[in-house]
Amino acid sequence: MKKIFLTLFLLLVLFFCSFPVFAQVPKEETLEGKIVSIKEEKEIKVMGKKQFYQKLELQITKGSLKNKIVTIESGNIPLANIQKYYRNDKVTINYSKDNNGKEAFYIKDYIRRTPLLVLFIIFIVLTIFIAKIRGLMSLLGMIFSFLMIFFSILPNILNGANPILAVILASLFIVPVTFYLSHGFNKKTTVAIFGTCISLVATGLLATVFIELTKLTGFTSEEAGFLQVFNQRSINMKGILLAGIIIGALGVLDDITISQAAVVFQLKETNRRLTQKELYNQAMNVGQDHISSMVNTLVLVYAGAALPLFLLFVHNPHSFSEVINYEMIAEEIVRTLVGSIGLILAVPITTYFAVKISS
Repeated sequence: MKKIFLTLFLLLVLFFCSFPVFAQVPKEETLEGKIVSIKEEKEIKVMGKKQFYQKLELQITKGSLKNKIVTIESGNIPLANIQKYYRNDKVTINYSKDNNGKEAFYIKDYIRRTPLLVLFIIFIVLTIFIAKIRGLMSLLGMIFSFLMIFFSILPNILNGANPILAVILASLFIVPVTFYLSHGFNKKTTVAIFGTCISLVATGLLATVFIELTKLTGFTSEEAGFLQVFNQRSINMKGILLAGIIIGALGVLDDITISQAAVVFQLKETNRRLTQKELYNQAMNVGQDHISSMVNTLVLVYAGAALPLFLLFVHNPHSFSEVINYEMIAEEIVRTLVGSIGLILAVPITTYFAVKISS
């Protein structure tokens, strides 16, 4: 009797395992490889459109198939951006294997770690060589900022915390630590910290108001959509947009507030007979130059970052008033103007505190 039940049980197991739902999940892996030879290059037609085609031979350098030689075709499917690969190019490869053991490979992207590392080393060497000890301390401050972003701000946001609150709380640590590391423990740095914090609050309030008035959602980028779909918890994308504006402003406020505080203290040291009003007016003369150069710089920086969006203005059949109404354009306008206003406010605020403390 036991043998009969055992036989029936095994038959049921085999029966249910034959269905796709119980089938083995196809294997997927990201490999790394180097192109060792180009076997074929030509132009082919894909869906009626000419495309550059290559048949490449690659050696796997990292992954479960390490040292294996594989052949991959590039340009045999419709693609918006066709790359031309050369011998010794290092790439990442998507590898999959179905239930029948059939393997499939395609090139995902280039490996960029080495040039990025070289560029980073050049940055570090020049910073320390030119700025000496202050350069080294500023690098430590930069590392601290990255640690706070990746181990405090981002995890808290992903765990469902309010993005604005997460950024503000982290800023309370980032601002004093990075400022004192970069510029030393002195009155000038303390004034710059006060000016930065007040300007940051003003920027946050202004951003909050105009994000609401312009009805921005924070879903203009593909990354935002993927994040909302694949993350298990609901994420406040509007809050992330606001948090991004605050972090962006924080990165530039350091330069503005420290420079303005330094101007005030230097003027006072040069001429101690200056009254508070005279000191404020003379420092603001320099501050006005800061503002004028900073506004132009900010516009160019944001324009460079959002250049593909600005191409929408060129040879567009829609009117200017319609184009700026697109959320992706409106978001960049709000980001640029709110950040600029926060930096402009930082000049008189920091100058005022510096005058009061230096007198």
